Amino acid sequence: MAGRTFVTGDIHGLMSALLRVEAQWPELDEADTLVFLGDYLDRGPQCAQVIEHLRSLPKRVPAKVVCLRGNHEDAWLRAIDQGWDEFILPPAHGCLAVMESYLGAIEQPLNAAMTNAFSRGTFFPLDVIRWLRALPYHYEDEHGIYVHAGLARDGQRWLHPAETKQKMALLWQRDQHFFQHYRGKRVVFGHTVTEYLPEELSSFTPEDPTDMWAGPCTIGLDTGCGKGGFLTTLELPAMVVYESR
Repeated sequence: MAGRTFVTGDIHGLMSALLRVEAQWPELDEADTLVFLGDYLDRGPQCAQVIEHLRSLPKRVPAKVVCLRGNHEDAWLRAIDQGWDEFILPPAHGCLAVMESYLGAIEQPLNAAMTNAFSRGTFFPLDVIRWLRALPYHYEDEHGIYVHAGLARDGQRWLHPAETKQKMALLWQRDQHFFQHYRGKRVVFGHTVTEYLPEELSSFTPEDPTDMWAGPCTIGLDTGCGKGGFLTTLELPAMVVYESR
């Protein structure tokens, strides 16, 4: 089928999951598009490898490749520019995994120099930082609108990403009203793990809350990769699902 779009959810540094999903895709051609929804780093041990793999994809496949910005990429850029210890330092966010993926295993506790390198992201290669800064906030084609987290709202109207001035909503929000009540062109998003989405609205294996979530006009693809779950790719318009589990 010509003009297919393959959308992949949050990877979070798990190269093995990404390779397992990619191995299931059919042969790609120049009419196809690969869309990645962000959160390529943190938590998993192969963050640097995932980033390099995605950066090299346009040279290795005939399809168009679109890598969107996620909230974790956004957080690291904020740390690099002005510092954001509140996000970077808590172990629950898994940020140390990125530094170790570039520098190797790091002795704990961190000394002062390593703490500074960690909290300000000075270990990132400059070309990787440039790549992170260039990541777009959204993508759109005939099959849908693709964002990391969801759409912003102005009163009762959902804003198209192109008209959204406050881009943080596209990266960070978890709006139950959006999950439950948005109606419009299909929106595919990651960010919120699917088991926390309204189970009763999903038309895709509702008996398995960890699976892809498919609401009336929205599709959630963060199936917990890097957080004990697995990675999911959705092929549109055929609605074929590929999983790393």
